[in-house]
Amino acid sequence: MRELDRIHDEVIACRRCPRLVEWRELVAHEKVARFAGWDYWGRPVPGFGDPSAGVMIVGLAPAAHGGNRTGRIFTGDRSGDFLYASMYRVGLANQPTSVSRDDGLRLDGAYVAAVNRCAPPANKPTPTERDNCLPYLEREIEALASLRSLVALGAFAWDGLLRALAALGHAVGSPKPRFGHAAEATIGPYVMVGCFHPSQQNTFTGKLTATMVDDVLRRAVQLAG
Repeated sequence: MRELDRIHDEVIACRRCPRLVEWRELVAHEKVARFAGWDYWGRPVPGFGDPSAGVMIVGLAPAAHGGNRTGRIFTGDRSGDFLYASMYRVGLANQPTSVSRDDGLRLDGAYVAAVNRCAPPANKPTPTERDNCLPYLEREIEALASLRSLVALGAFAWDGLLRALAALGHAVGSPKPRFGHAAEATIGPYVMVGCFHPSQQNTFTGKLTATMVDDVLRRAVQLAG
């Protein structure tokens, strides 16, 4: 637990990427009309969840008016609404909604993080920004002693997890495992499971349904033992 606390404190103080610092703070200052009354977080967003988690769920980065506003990953945006509702249905969360850091949400057996901890312009971190941030993910993986399964929400998260596991000394193999919905890859002591990202682009078009997310999360729970 102590190491996770250290990572948390280091993440929220991070200013490694000038472009992302400028963007996240600009968004927090200008806001949008529907959240004009909010005091935006406007800092990097740390991981969140159960220190005894067997399952880690990894996204791309906080949303500009989601995590960058609320200070908790996948909180206050449509992607988070979709994700946490599924986590509740499969027993990984105590409630189906996530709207703020003090809304009472608790995760059971799960930890949620992202490859990048700052909201990036157009949701596109640069390779350098990705690499600057990956050590936080690597350290979280190591700190979660019971961790066994890793859910990658989208191809960017899949690639980031492969890079993090390789940096931790686990053989990824060649060619690298390819992302796909429900794809699985065993890397060292972990099994990665792919899931389409719960973005509105995917959920509104039916590319990703609630049942599809539920099935992936249930599989991850099964793999975690």
